[in-house]
Amino acid sequence: MTMFGFKEAELAQLVREVSPGRLDRDGIEARFARAAWSGLTEPGDGVAGVLIGRLGAPAALAALIEGRSADALSSEELSVADIQQGLDRWMPRFKPPILLQWLRQAARYGVQLRIPGDEHWPEGFADLRRHAPLALWTRGREEALASLGRSIALVGARAATGYGEHVTMEASAGLVDRGFAIVSGAAYGIDGMAHRAALASRGHTVAFLAGGVDRFYPSGHDALLTRIVEHGLVASELPCGSAPTRWRFLQRNRLIAASSLATVVIEAGYRSGALNTAYHAEDAGHPVGAVPGPVTSAASAGCHKLMREGRATLVTSADDMAELVGPIEPDPEEPRPPENTRVLDAMSTRVQRSPDDIAARAGISVAEAQSELGRLEVEGVVRPGERGWTKRGAQRDP
Repeated sequence: MTMFGFKEAELAQLVREVSPGRLDRDGIEARFARAAWSGLTEPGDGVAGVLIGRLGAPAALAALIEGRSADALSSEELSVADIQQGLDRWMPRFKPPILLQWLRQAARYGVQLRIPGDEHWPEGFADLRRHAPLALWTRGREEALASLGRSIALVGARAATGYGEHVTMEASAGLVDRGFAIVSGAAYGIDGMAHRAALASRGHTVAFLAGGVDRFYPSGHDALLTRIVEHGLVASELPCGSAPTRWRFLQRNRLIAASSLATVVIEAGYRSGALNTAYHAEDAGHPVGAVPGPVTSAASAGCHKLMREGRATLVTSADDMAELVGPIEPDPEEPRPPENTRVLDAMSTRVQRSPDDIAARAGISVAEAQSELGRLEVEGVVRPGERGWTKRGAQRDP
């Protein structure tokens, strides 16, 4: 038996190797069709998005294989000219051996193929409408993919200043402490610092790439991306073997923006690509924040532009950034004693801190800190660990 002109048994085995869960024949068809379309099209191809939305990915792929005409595929949403231009773009890439190679390469690197309807498929992608990704190729931890439901994107200049990197480090660690995952693009500068700080704080972080997840880019971040695969997630809408291009970087930015609850531009020049991410977030209806910098700094000119044009909210702290997605709710419990509150404020839900460290952060004596920690442990609010104390809350092993 055959499927899309391939031996069904061979195709089914390859698809199952890169898919989570059990699949029936229809599931295999749907996943292979999505995998094929992810490489036949360039990211954000709206014509393909509409065609697949109308026919379904398997039927749309079968139409290409059967050589159906633009007249036969046109509709109210897609004119004959639109379809013909699409066919002219897609058909030169339709090379059956290459389609199978994408799956083989994915299996070799332990890559998972995700499609709409899968568990943990990012809900925000729906805000991209016809330009939503057709599939997602991922390497890393399942819980990091799930964390996109409570994530904030931190983006900015590759040529970051010391000021920008410091703000990024504080923002990323602060947001992780508040239960957010950090999303960025793994570029040099602000992106890299956002990922590093999230990893150092034992938080979830997701990096979207402009090429296949089997070839890390930039190469100077090979070690960083390897760590993200181990503790977070690396994702791309392009199949393995795809090279990053300028267009793909710009389109990759829409995934960063749409998958996150909000986007924060920490440092960006007047023509920085980070502004493109902010515009995608705005188009998707997601809030945008920008960090102000020195008025003499060209590296912050783009942030100032966003604020001046009313396209971004001024933010200066992790609290400000968290409030982009909704107000911070006051604690409904009875007010705590001052020392009790200061100890809790000095603690993290993820990073274990010693009584000495907590005392220094809270501005109290070590004896007072130890006493308060004992009371809070009885209340079930904090817990001891091998290296110190943490507040109770979402936590995972390093």
